[in-house]
Amino acid sequence: MTEYGRGAGSEPWHPQDPLYGDGGWEGQQAHSGHQPAYGGQQQHYPQQPHTQGQGDWGQGQQHPGYDQNQQHHSGYDQQQHSGYDEQQQTGYDQQQYYGGPEQQQPYQQGGWEGTGGHQQMPYAPDPGDPYGQQSAGYGGEQPDFYQTPDAYPPPEPPARRRAEPEPQTDWDPGPDQGEHAFFAGGDDEDDESTGDEPEGRRGRGERRGKGGAKGKKRRNGCACLVVVLVFGGGIGGAGYFGYQFYKERFSAAPDYAGSGNGEQVTVVIPKGAGGWEIGRKLSEGGVVKSAAAFVSALEANPDGKSLQDGVYTLQKEMSAASAVELMLSPKSRSNLIIAEGLRNTAVYSLIDKRLGVSAGTTAAVAKKEYKNLGLPAWALNHPNLKDPLEGFLYPSSYAAAKGQEPKAVLKDMVSQATAKYEELGLEQKAQDLGLDGPWQLLTVASLVQAEGTSHDDFRKMAEVVYNRLKPGNPETYGALEFDSTYNYVKNQSKLDLSIAELRRYNNPYNTYYVKGLPPGPIDNPGEEALKGALDPTHDGWYYFISMDGKTSKFSRTFAEHDKLVKQWTASRGKS
Repeated sequence: MTEYGRGAGSEPWHPQDPLYGDGGWEGQQAHSGHQPAYGGQQQHYPQQPHTQGQGDWGQGQQHPGYDQNQQHHSGYDQQQHSGYDEQQQTGYDQQQYYGGPEQQQPYQQGGWEGTGGHQQMPYAPDPGDPYGQQSAGYGGEQPDFYQTPDAYPPPEPPARRRAEPEPQTDWDPGPDQGEHAFFAGGDDEDDESTGDEPEGRRGRGERRGKGGAKGKKRRNGCACLVVVLVFGGGIGGAGYFGYQFYKERFSAAPDYAGSGNGEQVTVVIPKGAGGWEIGRKLSEGGVVKSAAAFVSALEANPDGKSLQDGVYTLQKEMSAASAVELMLSPKSRSNLIIAEGLRNTAVYSLIDKRLGVSAGTTAAVAKKEYKNLGLPAWALNHPNLKDPLEGFLYPSSYAAAKGQEPKAVLKDMVSQATAKYEELGLEQKAQDLGLDGPWQLLTVASLVQAEGTSHDDFRKMAEVVYNRLKPGNPETYGALEFDSTYNYVKNQSKLDLSIAELRRYNNPYNTYYVKGLPPGPIDNPGEEALKGALDPTHDGWYYFISMDGKTSKFSRTFAEHDKLVKQWTASRGKS
């Protein structure tokens, strides 16, 4: 059955099928003038038992139960059927019907029995057979219609059918059978035609396909090269750094001898740096020959763990042991020290001198860049401020040396202040103290720092501030009246100030003129002043006076305070 399908009725094949009229299924092939099988009638086989035959094609044998005119037919799975009606034959009926009169079909003995050659009988052409008008013959007398390029293959008996061959593709994976194209690479010449196949049978699509495959192989080769380079570079880099790591820690550490060659160098050691980091910085600066030698000397020194961050003035080509010894000595350190209570104007001047820049440089940077230095959100956008950075240049030791930028030093100071304020919990504790927020708490701490003379005074001074801020207090009625706020505006530190002068000066920072807190901090308070502002006493203090500039005396009423003022005036020889 071909792809045209079986026809209806007595026609076993579709009329347009090239095999229509072929007698291949009836033991012969390419007979001229094909006749319908079984005499043109639908044959019905009775269900009778059949026996196995021993015949094959070309070995026809007589079997019992067949008439003399019935011939053996071996086209159906080599089985012989017996017991058929005498009017039925396996291949041909006794009467064959062609376009002419009925003819008795003779068979010669031996044609199917292997005793002689099979002789074809001529038949009249069938008008309905497309092959019927062509001359018939065997052995080259009849043209072979199955040898044209587009013809269907001749049918074969079911026992001799073979499975369809697998479709062939143009791509041959080669000896590795399935190796991925990414790794295959291959020469471009492998994709070229070898000339074994005629060009006419190689279509343009095939040539394009092979050209594309060649391009893909080129790209895959490049990708493979990139992968090899990346992995090779990674392995090489890892090996190099691994060797350096091994050499630093396990090989003999190279070291200089002596205490240096006399050439001074400044080295900045960052906060939190460990022994290896310090050793690498010293090695990069030419102070020691290797980081390993420095680490070994630092561990061997009993005071090595006390080494601090900061700026150190050392010499080049020092032995590791002498470098450690000098760094542990205070004379080698040249850090910038910011004292407690300094105003920003004083801090800016110190930074200018340390960095070797012209006066006013740091102040100009602070005014322009204050929003980019790391201030917390609660420290921004306050009105009437003299300096937005006031209170955030935290008192501490800073590694500042020539060559550094003022902005970097300011940023370091703001960072330390922010960390300290967060550590002390200014945001969480401000409301518990009756303040609007951490900004006001920082301002109170700056007042405590400015008016207090000792650490013992800070808690009492903080209580004075909180008591005077109460609007209904019976002593000051909400006025602070601190001399330090007036001095801040004037950028001075005077003690002999007249009350008349203080009350006349109209400025938001002048607490003699304006009730309540000033707009912001008036200095940079230290940790003790901050802790005093966070934990004030509760003894009812409203007044204070410093008698000797070192200690303060506190009082609860104005009368008590007035007595102390008179004592202080008398001590100074004034009436």
